[in-house]
This record gives sequence, C-alpha cells and structure tokens, in this order.
Amino acid sequence: MRAQTGFTDESAQLIPIDEEVDARLAVEPEVRERARQIAARLSVPRPRERAGARRGQGPLASVPYRGAADELDLDATLEVLTANPMPEPEDLIVRDRVAGTRAVALVVDVSGSSKGERARTAAATVGALAGELARDRLAVIAFWSDAALLLRLGDPVRPEELLDMLLRIPARGLTNVSFGLELAAEQLAGAPERDVRTVLLSDCVHNAGPDPRRMAARLPRLDVLLDISGEKDVDLGRDLAEVGHGRLRLVRGHRDVAPAVSALFWGR
Repeated sequence: MRAQTGFTDESAQLIPIDEEVDARLAVEPEVRERARQIAARLSVPRPRERAGARRGQGPLASVPYRGAADELDLDATLEVLTANPMPEPEDLIVRDRVAGTRAVALVVDVSGSSKGERARTAAATVGALAGELARDRLAVIAFWSDAALLLRLGDPVRPEELLDMLLRIPARGLTNVSFGLELAAEQLAGAPERDVRTVLLSDCVHNAGPDPRRMAARLPRLDVLLDISGEKDVDLGRDLAEVGHGRLRLVRGHRDVAPAVSALFWGR
C-alpha cells in the first residue's frame, strides 16, 4: 500500500529527550523481551577485523603484519631489519587496505504509522545497530512531526538504553523526514572521519515539513532502510538515496535488516 506524500510549511521542534520519554511509562515485559530477542539475533555480517582497523576498505596503507596481507612493504621492512635483524612477524610491514572509525547518524521514524510490531522492530534494529557500530562515533535521532536526540555524536553507546528509550516514545503525529535529516546534518557537521553518513529507517511517507530531498542532498551520504511492511513511499525513498549519494535497501521485517545493513556498510 502506497500512502500519499505531502509537503507543508509546518515548523518542527527538537524535543528534550527527558520530556519526550517518560521514565514512568511502563513497557510491557514481553514487549521489551521480544525487542531484545530480535536485537540479539540481528548480528550484522562483516569482514574479519583487526584491532583498530577494518580490512578490505579504504586506501592502501603501510601497517604491521597481523596475520593476513597480500603485499609486503619491502622498503619499510628493510628499515626494520636494519634495526632488528631477527624481527617478530608483527615487525614486518605490509600494504593493506585500512578503514578507520566512522561517523554515523541513525535517523529512526517513530511517527504514527510506526505502531505495533513495526515500532518494536525499529527499536530492536537500533539496539542491534548501535551494538554493531559501538566502535564508531554514533548519533541516534527519533523523529515524527518533531524529533528527539537520543544520542549525541560521540557519546558512549549503550544499546539497551537506546532500545528502552525508543520503546517509551509513543508513536504519534505526522512524518517529517526532512527534520530528522536536518538534525543528522547538524550532528555530523565537521566530522573528520573519512566515512560520514546518515542511515534513515522509515517508510518514507513524508507528510509534514518541506521536501526532504533538499536536506538529503546536503548530507555527505544518505543510506535508506525503507520499511515496506505497511504503507510506504518507495519512490521517495529511492530519490532520497539517489540525491544523498547512498543506497536504498527494502526491509519487510527484522530478518531483512542484517543483510541490508551489511550491504550498506560492507558492500555485501
């Protein structure tokens, strides 16, 4: 089912998270447990890692040997041998592709269309992705017609706390994708990392605020996880990914999330 998208001049507000999330609001134990079970199963496949680096991506660099490499950096290794004629394996210098940490903003739709199992899946997805991206600098934004900043870029990542906060945000209001992306741009502004991107989890049924394509074009990169389990706007999701120089992946349920995220981050 495709819903009608619309643009308005309606202004949006950043709501302090302590006002938006009522700590006294009870979350049914079975709902929390269900979300945590889903999050625990959402292990995102990734290439084998070394401490502090990811192989297979990024520019070639000269790095110490750590058990896998295709090419020896002969000049650098000869310098090592000059100082130490009997080196350990890790003293050898190899040429390898190394990627550093990322700066990532997760922008999650919690509007009135995200109810029931859809909302629980969204919360579990953020919990799982926060765990997978805990080594990177991460921001998490929940949006509806307004928005709340759940995690500022670079603050400590606590996946279960993020999950609980999302479960306590009532699904309500219209869907202002543009405002969520605007907050992501503010969080990522000036980030020095090589890989700076926004990941939008939404049905893209935008019906409040200006055309989000304009804000998407201002982001370094925008990847879209488009929830197609109910009403959705695939055309807008595709446009956002295109103008945001990113990728679109369709997700019908929580089982689709892990391979979709693996494709976004590691090209699988």
